[in-house]
Amino acid sequence: MIRSGFRTALWVVAAGAVLATTVTCSQSTNLSTNPVPKAEAEAAAEVARDPQTLRLLYSRAALTLNPHLATGYQDFEAARIVYEPLASYNQAGELVPFLADEIPSVDNGGIAKDGTSVTWTLRPDVTWADGEPFTADDVVFTFEFIRNPVVAAATAQFYEGVQTVEAIDKYTVKITFADPTPAWSVPFTGQTGLILPRHIFKDYNGPNAREALANLQPVGTGPYQVVGFESGTVIYEPNASYWGGRPAFKRVELVGGIAPYAAAREVMQAGTADFADNLQVEADSLSDLETGASGHITTLFGSQVERIMLNFSDPFARTEDGERSSPQIPHPYFSDLRVRQAINLAIDRDTIAKELYGTAGKPTAQLLVAPVAYQAADIDYTYDLAQAKALLDEAGWIDTNGDGLREKDGVALEVLFQAAVNPVRQKTQAIVSDSLKQLGIDVEISRVRMDEFFSGNPQDTKSLNHFYADMQIYSIGNESPDPSTYMGWWTCDKIASQANQWQEPNNARYCNPEYDRLWDEARQELDPNRRAALFQQMNELLAQDVAVIPVVHRATVNAVSDRLVGVEFTPWDASTWAIKDWRLGDD
Repeated sequence: MIRSGFRTALWVVAAGAVLATTVTCSQSTNLSTNPVPKAEAEAAAEVARDPQTLRLLYSRAALTLNPHLATGYQDFEAARIVYEPLASYNQAGELVPFLADEIPSVDNGGIAKDGTSVTWTLRPDVTWADGEPFTADDVVFTFEFIRNPVVAAATAQFYEGVQTVEAIDKYTVKITFADPTPAWSVPFTGQTGLILPRHIFKDYNGPNAREALANLQPVGTGPYQVVGFESGTVIYEPNASYWGGRPAFKRVELVGGIAPYAAAREVMQAGTADFADNLQVEADSLSDLETGASGHITTLFGSQVERIMLNFSDPFARTEDGERSSPQIPHPYFSDLRVRQAINLAIDRDTIAKELYGTAGKPTAQLLVAPVAYQAADIDYTYDLAQAKALLDEAGWIDTNGDGLREKDGVALEVLFQAAVNPVRQKTQAIVSDSLKQLGIDVEISRVRMDEFFSGNPQDTKSLNHFYADMQIYSIGNESPDPSTYMGWWTCDKIASQANQWQEPNNARYCNPEYDRLWDEARQELDPNRRAALFQQMNELLAQDVAVIPVVHRATVNAVSDRLVGVEFTPWDASTWAIKDWRLGDD
């Protein structure tokens, strides 16, 4: 593809100087998505497997077992087997106690009527795996660890509204908020609320946090404990001190780096694994695996939305400090609402959802899809290339030389569209690219290794938060039924930048003071109806601004062996959240 000088050069905005530095797209030749060869699968199926071993498969390998230093979802999944929160939400959206003795309420005095505090009573019968008692001091320490700016905890955003955490006594914890807070249940619940042992981490609450041996050899309160961690595999055995009694399996193996289709096949056909997590596999391929299978597919719709992000900053220009994708330099095309609207009109959501997701995906233009009360009735979508072309004409992007590409002021309309390596995402890119090309937009596809794309490492410049492309696609949603943290990602002070080491979540670099005002009001509004209306307005404003292009409301798709019972999933926690209840069907 001829790039018209493109933005293959990085323009330095400094006294008009130009630095010609070639940008190379992240192309991966090893897609790791091919089906397991039949002979290999059959051979694997013949290998005798201890029925008392539970084998779990993930597409990414865990890098740490400290959930507050997590680099991605796989770390939460692995850590959740060892660590526990005070409580978590089940599939029905109800809070279920873990380390808490009961769920706070206004009636039992746990929740302050003015919304400024919540008090939790802890279980008195819990010990850490090494025999040390679990107390309120551990909850207090976990907060101190998370909020220590030197630690740079991945979960810090979920505790930003907390002012203090106090141990009232050995088994009572009081959380006080800086402002009236309806989201009292966010801290210390779900996978972002796992409690760490003070006696293990007290000497690592600082810049040495990532050096703690316990990040790889954790001591938790959960049903299983780690006995081995290497080469992408974590090995667990029962926690003899577990307050909930002895779990069903004598060994758990969590294996990472398995391509989604291969993982599904191991569970469904080969019978060499018991669980495969979050399978983004084409609907037809999964359907084929269900024929004569030894496992079944589960689908659970939660908050996950597959979305296309448009970069509001220029990814191919540098500031004087050398920063790319900086809000200081607006995007040359997407700064124009009409161009963003045209892109939105060119997304064939119905085709993408039907052909690639089947019953596991619903086309949507809503960014906030769960709980349903927060959806905005007026947000809808249309696939209309004629209207999209008219908008581009109006914006001055015209094909003046008949080569099929639009240009303006001598600059061709071309975009770099990146995604993590995955067959479904590559096919989504192809469908979108075909429509954009019909509009006269040149599209270059970039495929980035999954570990790089989803990396939180500031050195990984191909990550979604660096966003050195014009467009990118991925899936995410709110971690809790309370969406305040999730919707806060679109505020101006959450823009990912060099200054914050690309750790903030607003990778689109979107900024609208009106949106910030709505969010600030919503996070303090105690009336549930007024609060829902505010979130709906925020949802609508993002749609009006085309700040993001939601494409598919995705279900979490897992493969589960038929030999298991007691397996329950929730959209508000890791898949392993209730692994204490998993057991063999004939037990």
